[in-house]
Amino acid sequence: MTPALIVQSIGPAATIQDQGRPGYRDQGLSPSGAADLLALAEGAALLGQGADLAALEMPATGGKFQAEGDLRIALTGAPMMATLEDRPIAWNASHAVSAGQILQIGGAKAGVYGYLHLAGGIDAAPVLGARAAHLAAGLGKPVERGARLAAGAGAAGKSGLVLDVDDRFFGGEVRVVASLQTALFDDKTLARFEATAFKRGGRANRMGVEMLSEGDGFSASGQLDILSEVIVPGDIQMTGSGQPYVLLPESQTTGGYPRIGTVIPSDLPKVAQTPPGAEIRFRFVGMDTALEIESARRAHLKTLPGKVRPLVRDVHDIPDLLAYRLVGGAVSAPDDQTWGYDTGFNTGDAT
Repeated sequence: MTPALIVQSIGPAATIQDQGRPGYRDQGLSPSGAADLLALAEGAALLGQGADLAALEMPATGGKFQAEGDLRIALTGAPMMATLEDRPIAWNASHAVSAGQILQIGGAKAGVYGYLHLAGGIDAAPVLGARAAHLAAGLGKPVERGARLAAGAGAAGKSGLVLDVDDRFFGGEVRVVASLQTALFDDKTLARFEATAFKRGGRANRMGVEMLSEGDGFSASGQLDILSEVIVPGDIQMTGSGQPYVLLPESQTTGGYPRIGTVIPSDLPKVAQTPPGAEIRFRFVGMDTALEIESARRAHLKTLPGKVRPLVRDVHDIPDLLAYRLVGGAVSAPDDQTWGYDTGFNTGDAT
């Protein structure tokens, strides 16, 4: 029997996600896939496998799992408290899990979406070419207690590796490019949009994220005459009240709300991972700049496998080992402070 994790408890709305299923937008199906695609790539690097494999996406909180057979796991995305047999284990790292051991993952300490990866990926049945659940479209369902998360093929390899990751779990600046409807917003409104500090609201899921701000909303000229047209993840739609929503992987494929701009792909994980109440600021960039950022993002993904390092350094890999002070604060145990050597050297004379 293939190794697996048996779900003993799980938080709400946890789903199996991969990179999604492009190519169905013309049929009304958005791609879905992980809310934080960078976390998928990080997990793949830690386990030495392709980023196209499926992982468990856990919004806000994790769960309790028991290993059925020996396997390797990795933990990425929003950092969560994690223990293996009640002993804390590192986040953004890979670990060996033995048969029968209990893995527990708690609530997010920052960010929103945490990811549990299995070596070989989670071997769920593909639907329309992908394993990604799309709850809004009725594809797949939340992972429930009693589910068996089986590891796919190619599970052999190293564990005990760690990866330093970019901090994207507290909000911050998000870069956007102009959309087809940006010109419907006057210059004063666009300048106010860039100058506004937004906070992630409570109305958020895998379809989109509400952005709250003080003051007036952001209205477009002739917005009631806009026809429904194609929209994509990253689009920033303005509702009738002028409140922006940033669309995520399970967004609808068409819409009639005006779009003030579109978040570039490299910054979309930051939007998805911004916790409730954290601040977001939007900044427009030109298309040439956006393409340069996208090129850098793709190059960064290719470098991830080479950036993993041992969680505990092997002494054989430390060329300057003798330069380290490995022991400090040693004292003599005898009450008379003598060493007991014939030299008569007394520890009271030592410095």
